[in-house]
Amino acid sequence: MSDPLKKSSTRSTSSTGTAGPAGSAGATGPGGSGDHGGATAQATAQATPPAPAALAAKVRTLAPSMTRSMQRVAEAVASDPAGCAALTVTGLAELTGTSEATVVRTSRLLGYPGYRDLRLALAGLAAHQQSGRAPAVTADIAVDDPIADVVAKLAHDEQQTLADTAAGLDTVQLGAAVNALAQARRIEIYGAGASALVGMDLAQKLLRIGLFAHAHSDPHLAVTNAVLLRAGDVAIAITHSGSTGDTIEPLRVAFEHGATTLAVTGRPGGPVAQYADHVLTTSTARESELRPAAMSSRTSQLLVVDCLFVGVAQRTYDTAGPALAASYEALAHRHDPRTAR
Repeated sequence: MSDPLKKSSTRSTSSTGTAGPAGSAGATGPGGSGDHGGATAQATAQATPPAPAALAAKVRTLAPSMTRSMQRVAEAVASDPAGCAALTVTGLAELTGTSEATVVRTSRLLGYPGYRDLRLALAGLAAHQQSGRAPAVTADIAVDDPIADVVAKLAHDEQQTLADTAAGLDTVQLGAAVNALAQARRIEIYGAGASALVGMDLAQKLLRIGLFAHAHSDPHLAVTNAVLLRAGDVAIAITHSGSTGDTIEPLRVAFEHGATTLAVTGRPGGPVAQYADHVLTTSTARESELRPAAMSSRTSQLLVVDCLFVGVAQRTYDTAGPALAASYEALAHRHDPRTAR
């Protein structure tokens, strides 16, 4: 079996689109099923820098994949946007103990053409933070925290994760993914661990509106399924790390056989993106001993899954509406003890 982390530069002859993973120059097409148009959509989205309100979310999402020196720059601008907005590129480099080149590279990784654009966004973010919003709860959950504090901290983290995901979600990529799903002949979803549970949630939602969808958690069955996919089919990989081999492998196989591929991941620069026509980035709350990544990533992934489902239901409402009504009616008696059989 091929190494799932090795970048594929070509598709098999079964593909109807020009070969090339999302973000590469070779990917072409409008982004519909089998067209592999991720690069076009990504280029369109990246042409506009993120809004100031999305900057903090972008930092939290991308920081784990940055070099340590870039992390220092990112952490500085996220923790003190007003102070950093007043600094020149040289001043920020000196503050963070890095170089001017590192500051510029960090700015570009965050989605800004250069440091000048990042400074403008920092000024906007500082103004937003000074508009009277309540201070954030940032403390980790301690072993001896009262249960009321646990509830408050978890609720805050969940809200922050959802807000970060919404702020950073690429709606161009989301729209292209929805279009592909709405037109798909079949939809196959791959994930491992907690991500597999999210995949099952998406599959059952799509089934209820009459689409042929299946979620796989067994890596062997996932690959044997993926090898049968063709143009007109859609394969979805859900992986927070972006580097889970058992999830990447079937996506790679589906990619090479011409299916439209989608990655839902917290690491948009990770290996999974090499085989994805469309990448939807999730965000997570900061990990702690009592709040592992699987908890925070699940919240973010479920929001993306719900956005996909609602978008597809809108596109296919003529068939989705009656299908939802029929499925509800079929189960209605099970919720009424007087008619249960």
